[in-house]
Order: sequence, then structure tokens, then C-alpha cells
Amino acid sequence: MARKAIISQCYKPKHPEVYVLQDSFLAPEFLETVKYCTSQDADFQGLLRHIDSISDKRIYRLPVFTEEFCRVFIEEMENFEQSKMPKGRPNTMNNYGVLLNELGLYEAFITPLREKYLQPITCLLYPDCGGGFLDSHKAFIVKYSLHEDLDLSSHYDNAEVTLNVSLGKEFTEGNLYFGDLRQAPTPVPKYVEIEHVVSQGLLHLGGQIHGALPVASGERWNLIVWMRSSAVRNQLCPMCNKKPELVDAEGFGDGFTRSPEGDMPKTVDLCSLI
Repeated sequence: MARKAIISQCYKPKHPEVYVLQDSFLAPEFLETVKYCTSQDADFQGLLRHIDSISDKRIYRLPVFTEEFCRVFIEEMENFEQSKMPKGRPNTMNNYGVLLNELGLYEAFITPLREKYLQPITCLLYPDCGGGFLDSHKAFIVKYSLHEDLDLSSHYDNAEVTLNVSLGKEFTEGNLYFGDLRQAPTPVPKYVEIEHVVSQGLLHLGGQIHGALPVASGERWNLIVWMRSSAVRNQLCPMCNKKPELVDAEGFGDGFTRSPEGDMPKTVDLCSLI
């Protein structure tokens, strides 16, 4: 990818230490939760004693980072944003933010965050939706402010499971709202509104329809990690509900994989509501 190569060669980080994930970046409560999930007797009910279940929509809140890390990480994102480096849009709906792959944050930060810390949790929360087989991701920063992106309309994610962490800065309003699963819409959806808590994250199914209300003041920065399971999406594309027709892509692409000739791909049961 041309932009990533240019950034790698020319960009000077303000905080180079944040490019390698360290336990000191993570909230002590988060580390305790991961420790429980990797213990021999871990189960779903036990996990619920460590995290908050927000609603019957399988949305969960948990501390992820320290507030100090969030502050330094935003400073690094602002430094990149203010640089003359080429930049891609986070996704088709957000105009302001950072693609973390282009900034070189996948290999030593996002990938170990997914593999070592998040998957033990998602394995217990979403075993029927690929939570134990999350083998790729797309991660990005989104930024909302009065004169940039203000809100985000209803949508679902190209992910099996999503992590959304509030990084800061100072802001008012801008709550998230969640409706039905895209696979099981109802005539009159029941929405739940959830406030952001800086340094804490929300875990939810990628197919959960959701959006963001307008910020009223300040700037809101969030880390989004779309976690994907090839064992699920190789059977059925979550965006078009069809058998995937694959084309080559760099890196993780959209999370699909090809099996070697003659090999049967490892699969899991699709989410029961698909």
C-alpha cells in the first residue's frame, strides 16, 4: 500500500512507545478480566462478574485502557493528523480519523490486543458467532466535533464482533444507540442509548444496528476494532448474505480466507440469528 510505505519512511511519531502494546497501557481491571477468561474454570456467568452487561442485546462494557494511555494515544493521533502525510478515510461513513494499519499499528499493537487479550473474552461472550475464532480485524480511529463529523447514522459493521473504546477528549452528548440485529429486524425496533465513558470499551455484535448521536461540544475520539472470523464469513458474507466470491487483497482484506486445494476449511456454526 503506497500510503503506508510513505508514512513508514517519512512520518516521525511524537510518542513512538505507543506502537508496541504493553500491559501498562491496559486498565488493571481489564487485565484481571483477561486473567479470569484464560483460567481453567472460566465461563460466561463468571465473566459477567467482571464486566457490565448493558442490555439483552449482548452489549457489554469493560475498562480497557488507562486514562493516561488514552491521553498520550490521542496526542499521537493528533500529531499524525496535523502532519503532511497522506491519509485514508477510516471507512465509508467517517471522514475524520486514522486508519491504524497505515500508521503501522497492527503488527505490535492491534493484533496482540485481539489475539492475547480480547479473544479470551469474546470466546465466552459470543461462542455462537465466531467469538473464539477471530483471526483478522480492521482497526481505526474516528473523530467527531462540531465542524467535522458530527454524528453517525444507523448502520451495522463489517465484523463479527466490534470493540468501541472511548479515548476522549472533552465532549458532551454524542451517545451511541443500538437497535435490532440486522438478521432479525422488528416492525418497531427498541433502541437503547449508551453513554461513552473515557478509557472504557463496548463489545457488541457487528450485526447490531447502531449509530451515534450528535456531539454538542468538544471533540470525541474513539478506537474501533472490527474483529472478523473467517470460519464464519467464509460461509456467508455478512454484508450481502451471499457465498463470498473472493478476490486477492493486501493484508487481512475483509477477513475472508482461501483454503489450500483439497483442504476442508475449519468452520463454526453461524450466529443463530443469521
